[in-house]
Amino acid sequence: MARAESNEFPIGKKAPDFRLMNTVNNTDLSLSEAKGEKGTVIMFICNHCPFVIHVNSELIKMANEYQAKGIGFIAISSNEIENYPQDAPNFMKQVAEDLNYPFPYLFDETQEVAKEYDAACTPDFYVFDADLKAVYHGQLDNSRPSNGKLVNGKDIRSALDNLLENKAVLENQKPSVGCGIKWR
Repeated sequence: MARAESNEFPIGKKAPDFRLMNTVNNTDLSLSEAKGEKGTVIMFICNHCPFVIHVNSELIKMANEYQAKGIGFIAISSNEIENYPQDAPNFMKQVAEDLNYPFPYLFDETQEVAKEYDAACTPDFYVFDADLKAVYHGQLDNSRPSNGKLVNGKDIRSALDNLLENKAVLENQKPSVGCGIKWR
């Protein structure tokens, strides 16, 4: 598996708006409709990447916990599907239903949203405040497939806790590591 790191996304930068198809219910959903009252986590993920599969249970656990605190969660897949058909919307819907995702799973067919966010890998995580200004962009935690470290969401949990407590978010943000987004 090819390993990629996330690109830089400036802290304080406003989240680019979007409207994408939610594969769970086949309706379009915008960022402004899906954002949380106190903050929003945007995750670029996909179905087939071992790095995403490795953290899926923590994403679900974290979303369930923090949505109750006013944080919105949005998952987006931007992979091209001609060469990666397992990432097609019908399979995205199946994964979301099988895993009981508590967040929308959106399909970025044109890959324009991934480009606007300068997303590079799956998973790639962005945390925004209530005004949709970036406060964190980086790894979930330091666990990787086969490195033996526990998946606990430590880095994003810390960013979210600090956001909710109106404290400064982590200074030393480490890039996410995963599979490269499959570009056209």
